[in-house]
Amino acid sequence: MKKLILPLLIILSVGCVSIFAQAVPKSEYYKLGESLSYEGKFSKLKLAISIASLNFTVENAPGSKNYLVKSEAKSKGTLIKLFRFKFYQTIQSTVDGEKFQILKTVKHDQQDERVRDSQAVFDYRDKKVIYVETDPKDLARPPRKVATPIEEDTQDLITGIYMMRSLPLAVGKTFEMNITDSGLVYKIPVRVTAREQQKSILGKTWCFRVEPEVFGANRLIEKDGSMIIWITDDSRRIPVRSQINTTIGRIDVRLKQMQFIKQNSSVKP
Repeated sequence: MKKLILPLLIILSVGCVSIFAQAVPKSEYYKLGESLSYEGKFSKLKLAISIASLNFTVENAPGSKNYLVKSEAKSKGTLIKLFRFKFYQTIQSTVDGEKFQILKTVKHDQQDERVRDSQAVFDYRDKKVIYVETDPKDLARPPRKVATPIEEDTQDLITGIYMMRSLPLAVGKTFEMNITDSGLVYKIPVRVTAREQQKSILGKTWCFRVEPEVFGANRLIEKDGSMIIWITDDSRRIPVRSQINTTIGRIDVRLKQMQFIKQNSSVKP
């Protein structure tokens, strides 16, 4: 696996679940103060190592009624020691507080010595996303600029998961994902393939098994692989686990902490 793909896989393992043209997202799924934390492990044969942590929080966007969804993905010590590779990625997604459309995505992506800052602005009047990427370590380098057509309910990697929580999931249903990353837009089929029990910090709960087709030709990742996401079959619609299978091994991401700051309560492992 190329190093540049790993942070994307960690984010995708939970966040790549934006469904296109199926339901109107509800404000209850953007819960102010909600914080979800995950741990990612890589396994091959009998070896399993912790490689990354992933966090999501929902806040008020400063000076407005919009939502600000923050995510942070960073490598852990084992990945750095064994593979001599480290990454740190933050994404801040601003969401319209009434229409629940993504307005802006700001990303900082650091992978070893490579650093990129980017911003995607969503223009629904002209129906396009304008993406600008810069290298803060080389200010003389021209920015990379991309403008791509979008549809009304396009989502980014992060806001997609919150939209998913409002959808009428049921075994046998098929949806289509409309997701943007790095200025490009992808349509990805998503299937709800089963209803299974999963063990997590929430206990043993029934979950929908959701399989987005993000691997393959003209997909988000043009390599062989598969992805499974388990989302609780209850009013919370919490993603408790994700599994990514690749040619070099498997990444397993599990919920490790869920906090509701406004209610002053938390669930911990």
